[in-house]
Amino acid sequence: MSHRTWIGWMLAIALACCVMPSMAQEPVTTLLHPLFQDHAVLQRDQPIPVWGNAAPGTTVSVTLAGRTVTTRADASGRWQARLTPLAAGGPYVLSVRAGKGSQVVQDVQMGDVWLCSGQSNMELPVWRALDAGSEIASATHPTIRLFTVPKAVATVPQQQFGAPVGWHPASPETVREFSAACFYFARELQKTVTVPMGLIQAAWGGSRIEAWTSADALRAQGGMDPALDVLALYARDPAAANARWGMQWQHWWATREGAVADDRPWQPGKDGRGWQTAPAMLGAWERWGVPALSTYNGMVWYRTQVTLTAAQAAQGARLALGSIDETGMTWVNGVAVGSQYGPGEARSYVLPTGVLTAGANTVVINVLDTYGDGGLAGPSDAHAVAFDDGTRIVLDAPWQYRVAPGAQAPPSAPWHAATGLSTLYNAMIAPLGAYGLRGMLWYQGESNTGDGLAYAARLRGLRADWRRQFGAQMPLLVVQLAGYGQPPVAPVDSGWAQVREAQRRVAAEDPRTGLALAIDIGDAYDIHPPNKQELGRRLARVARHVVYGERTLAPSGPTARMASLAEGKVRVVFDGVTGSLVTTGANGPIGFELCDADARRCGYADAVLEGREVVLDCKDCVEPASGRRYRSAALRVRYCWADGPICTLRDSSGAPAGPFELSLNAVEVR
Repeated sequence: MSHRTWIGWMLAIALACCVMPSMAQEPVTTLLHPLFQDHAVLQRDQPIPVWGNAAPGTTVSVTLAGRTVTTRADASGRWQARLTPLAAGGPYVLSVRAGKGSQVVQDVQMGDVWLCSGQSNMELPVWRALDAGSEIASATHPTIRLFTVPKAVATVPQQQFGAPVGWHPASPETVREFSAACFYFARELQKTVTVPMGLIQAAWGGSRIEAWTSADALRAQGGMDPALDVLALYARDPAAANARWGMQWQHWWATREGAVADDRPWQPGKDGRGWQTAPAMLGAWERWGVPALSTYNGMVWYRTQVTLTAAQAAQGARLALGSIDETGMTWVNGVAVGSQYGPGEARSYVLPTGVLTAGANTVVINVLDTYGDGGLAGPSDAHAVAFDDGTRIVLDAPWQYRVAPGAQAPPSAPWHAATGLSTLYNAMIAPLGAYGLRGMLWYQGESNTGDGLAYAARLRGLRADWRRQFGAQMPLLVVQLAGYGQPPVAPVDSGWAQVREAQRRVAAEDPRTGLALAIDIGDAYDIHPPNKQELGRRLARVARHVVYGERTLAPSGPTARMASLAEGKVRVVFDGVTGSLVTTGANGPIGFELCDADARRCGYADAVLEGREVVLDCKDCVEPASGRRYRSAALRVRYCWADGPICTLRDSSGAPAGPFELSLNAVEVR
């Protein structure tokens, strides 16, 4: 595109965008899917899918840039058309006519469209990022268009969004709540790729990768069929699904590490095993004045009783509970009736027929909190059995509690919003259909650090799953987890490091996947590092290499390619080095470890730089009995292996070397 053409359509966009709607609204005539609205960006240089709904059998004509195609709505009323590719530019008018109905969409741009997804670090809005005031005030970028997918949860794939949506040119009024990482990425990328950018934000804080992956893709990974079967049942019969999930949860409790035989806290009884009287006002257990709970993050059981008449027990009823922070699993008379994740959210569960009985009924709640201020909130009248005739019985009998210290996190019910299976895919990714994209950005993993060894398979599964929806060669740009927490004083196991290594390996195995490093721009005290501008610059650099083919530009920085052992030295060879390797804050690189075969024993290693190699002193890499040096499978070298490590290795451009783990490829030295 020529400079004159660029200036011309920039002026046209500015004129077209001078009046902005105050709120995103669904169009009055809904022939088009809600993705297609004023100010939309469509993917340039590839066939353009457009779809919507009309009366079954109706002929539908779609016109864009003077080109018209015709299709027909199927028996369900759904129609889809495919328009011929257009180069970058605009503004265009998209119009649809079906029978006597029509819809017109103004100010459509052809450019590059990016899906930005993940958890809270992708969701983090511009107003919470670095230098927010001046960034928001200067955020007038009419050729960057913003689209936020509403937060929603579903047990089966949806075609529509959970709330009204709309496209908005970036401005001080619209950018405030938008993803900072996504916005700064597009702003940086537009410095070299001078086309309109469409940004689709679909993110949810605290979400696990399994929630963003379709049920079919999760089944293909294996090991999740029982939970996925319960999810499918939940879509048809929630009460039956809750009861079945309760059996799976109870099996976990009985077989977990440290389980005590015949310990079933959900069952009615008066065993008194560790139960104590809770304060009348309940609330966060950290404020009960119990020293053992003042800083406790973990699991606590609650129970109480409610007495009902035979007439009350025979009615249909719901169990209403006040807010719970953060995950609650609930039983009534030993039958599981509900499980929900949601910090501070109230619960309401339909009680299956026959669960309530005349006389005393026992309510038991297992609460898991991992971030503080946990527990079942008061006041007492917030918890009640609500009957179909409109009456309610408050659970005002004294509550008891029992602490379960050291208990691992239980499995999440598969319908949980952020921690379930396919729930966010169904409600936030599936409705995007086959909308044309240039690539996908993924910043997630913090919520999977508890089982980091499984993350590589999960990430491969998500990549394949989304490529089935958006295109087999769709690029994926992954943000490697930033540093978080205090540096260790000795080598440690780290779920964060395991997730980073999974991200590195999955990116390295596929030329259409790129990795943006963030290890050095983290914050030891804040899991949400504010410097999203630098992250945006790094993502744009990865995109230029992976997506736009700038092969002479290293996608990130120094990348460890191989490690070998010879003559008591381990040599780590790096690719992607601009200039030479350098270190900051020390004479040589720090943060390197040498480990045995299964990484049970690791030790820090002294290191020096030699050109584009790091050389580690391996004086202890000799078997004491035989005097032989280890074979390749017997040693590993690690760099920056911790939640919040200190990483000092860079290249002359300032780009950091990222964390890694490599097995040595040396042969035995005699």
